[in-house]
Amino acid sequence: MPELPEVETVMRGLMPVMQGAVIAHADVRRPDLRWPFPARMADRLTGQRIMQMRRRSKYILCDLAGGETLLIHLGMSGRMTISPAGGSHPELAKHDHVVLDMDNGARISFNDARRFGAMDLALTAKMADHKLLARIGPEPLGNEFDETYLAAALKGRKSAIKSALLDQRIVAGLGNIYVCEVLYRTGISPLRKAGDLSAREVASLVPMIRTVLGEAIESGGSSLKDYRQADGELGYFQHSFAVYGREGETCKTLDCIAKIKRVTQSGRSSFYCDCCQR
Repeated sequence: MPELPEVETVMRGLMPVMQGAVIAHADVRRPDLRWPFPARMADRLTGQRIMQMRRRSKYILCDLAGGETLLIHLGMSGRMTISPAGGSHPELAKHDHVVLDMDNGARISFNDARRFGAMDLALTAKMADHKLLARIGPEPLGNEFDETYLAAALKGRKSAIKSALLDQRIVAGLGNIYVCEVLYRTGISPLRKAGDLSAREVASLVPMIRTVLGEAIESGGSSLKDYRQADGELGYFQHSFAVYGREGETCKTLDCIAKIKRVTQSGRSSFYCDCCQR
């Protein structure tokens, strides 16, 4: 599933042709994806100007002039692609389930072969209370996420630090890939209990989370399996992974000859170096 950097990358790719533009025509080509689409979604989108685009956790939010917000979740294999203005658009593909023709001539298609994605419409003023967003913690790149907050959130927790950082109620948008990389860079084992981390270790996590996410966004996200950027290009941050997906390979830390290990935690694979991460 796309993580925060992938969703941010897709949103930034869409903004030049969607933000400020009017949806001249919306075509909803099936009744549902993961869940049923809201009633009259095509009619409610058609003619609406997209005033602002933003991201909340792993969701793209498009605030419309009429007071509603379009929520987009890519799911496991969802792709938002752009067919630019100035030429004929290609034929719609089998899994192009929602198509937005913008007044600037661009066409945006939401393609989702596995149909684990989602779209919804809700009042912008009440978006923070949306069932998918209401219990999500602070954004890791925002001002509310700092050392003081994280120390309080982890205090007394008996769950592993890996599981705690994946808990969307603690911090929004972090996924398996980047938590593995953050813990490696901070020298913290994913097996440690969250509540046992020292103040210094907790303090090291916040800037490293920001750094790793920033690097991934800058390089276009991690293109695993079906993920693509909005323009269809692959990202390439995966070329920089230090531990994720490297089970049995030698640790990249200078002078460390240990092999990267993989364990399963809460149904997810954790990759780490038991020599460098304590």
